[in-house]
Amino acid sequence: MTTVLVTGIEPFESDPTNPSWDIAHALDGTQVDGAVIVARQLPCVFGLANEQLVEAIEATSPTLVFALGLATGRTEISVERVAINVIDARIPDNAGNQPVDTPVVPDGPAAYFSTLPIKAIVQTLREAGVPAGVSQSAGTYNCNHLFYGLMHHIATRAPHVRGGFIHVPTTPELAARHAGRPSLSIDTQIEGIRLAVRTALATRADVKVSGGAVH
Repeated sequence: MTTVLVTGIEPFESDPTNPSWDIAHALDGTQVDGAVIVARQLPCVFGLANEQLVEAIEATSPTLVFALGLATGRTEISVERVAINVIDARIPDNAGNQPVDTPVVPDGPAAYFSTLPIKAIVQTLREAGVPAGVSQSAGTYNCNHLFYGLMHHIATRAPHVRGGFIHVPTTPELAARHAGRPSLSIDTQIEGIRLAVRTALATRADVKVSGGAVH
């Protein structure tokens, strides 16, 4: 049976939960169009997160990898386009590390593009009533670090695997702890990622529609 690996990240920056892991955990063991979803939680720790991601890929032999992370302030499910080879941490990770202007992979390429059908995923989610968009930046914290690490592993050691990164918004429960923060219900987010998996399983070549940004 085809395996789809979906990863989420542990809570960080004083939040008690992380929706990225809540979504992955909810989908763990479920089937989508003949494929089984396997979930793994990754730490919010530079270096270690990518080590555990590679271990999860090697242990599960997935066809697709969806790495999920929380982006507070985002209003929609953000399907990331590109990972860049830099860590510039605004806050320390959960082990107290705060690298600044450090490469994810020394001597690695400047960037990698997602190999998921990012625009087809956004199109499917919007048609289903799930707020979604293409994102042009995954930031410079642990999420971009994971995204770059995933794509570097795929490019150098697992070219048969397709993968990418999706940022998810805060849930209402977390938003209530932070005045003015936008949110999206966890049930809507779970359905959105399920639809993203279904779309990627069925789509090899992405659709040719605008998903760019002016800034």
